[in-house]
Amino acid sequence: MRYEDIKTWKETDFKRLTGVRPTTFKKMLTVLEKELPNFGRPPKLSRADQLLMTLMYWREYRTQFHIAGSYGVSEATVCRTINKVEDALMLSGEFRLPGKKVLQPSDTLIEVIPVDASEQPIERPKKSKNGTTAVKRSDIPKKHK
Repeated sequence: MRYEDIKTWKETDFKRLTGVRPTTFKKMLTVLEKELPNFGRPPKLSRADQLLMTLMYWREYRTQFHIAGSYGVSEATVCRTINKVEDALMLSGEFRLPGKKVLQPSDTLIEVIPVDASEQPIERPKKSKNGTTAVKRSDIPKKHK
């Protein structure tokens, strides 16, 4: 799905698809156009499509293989594009993404119960000579000289 197809959608539908409002999308797009210079061979996807691809990757959590098939590019191109877009948005300072170690607030009440797990002596049977069986020396083979 290309940006040209969805740019006329209602705001609620656009947000349902991408996870951001159209105004936020346009802010992100201006940051990308400023941060990512055009050089070399022109890309197959426009900046808007690259941003849309990244947002759909975050939103739907599809594999890069499936996204590559949808956009008609290679899986490596999808990976590079997502990394470039993420880096550009983070370096701009206008947008923040939660880190991997950010804890989500929870309504769950955690109850801590201390348990005494210290070592305790165990009763074991006493060793005695009556419990073992002695073998006669005559049963042991002698070495021949």
